[in-house]
Amino acid sequence: MPENELDKIDRRILNLLQKDARRPAELIGADVGLSASAVQRRIVRMREEGIILAEVAVLDPKRVGRALTMIVDVEVERERPELVASLKQWIVTEPCIQEAWYVTGEGDYVLIVLARDVEDFEALMQRLVAENANVRRFQTRVALSTLKRGMSVPLDPAP
Repeated sequence: MPENELDKIDRRILNLLQKDARRPAELIGADVGLSASAVQRRIVRMREEGIILAEVAVLDPKRVGRALTMIVDVEVERERPELVASLKQWIVTEPCIQEAWYVTGEGDYVLIVLARDVEDFEALMQRLVAENANVRRFQTRVALSTLKRGMSVPLDPAP
């Protein structure tokens, strides 16, 4: 079901789940005017349709030893399909890379990296270059503080 086919109640359920995925169906139902079983059916349907991709615990990186956040612009030499596919696979499988975007502009990719310290980050960047000969260069910015870390997708009201 495309996003624009979600009804008002689906959207309210999704907003509540994005704030707290552990919230019981009974409480969600009380908020949206449905029984717990009706809420559960809708949640199951949205999981099956791929609207709900995962339900995860959001951790504080600093409290688990990943205090350093780096924003890395990566530029590649050539955009040959096999080289791009190899780099994308490397990025996807690297656990320190939290987010990655293929972008327009000067760089080709933007990576958000969580590292224990500068040495940990340096080792990751050395592996990036050593294991991906197509990487021309990278430029790094250090996040001094986190003003906002979004995990929820804004939902427009049902039409």
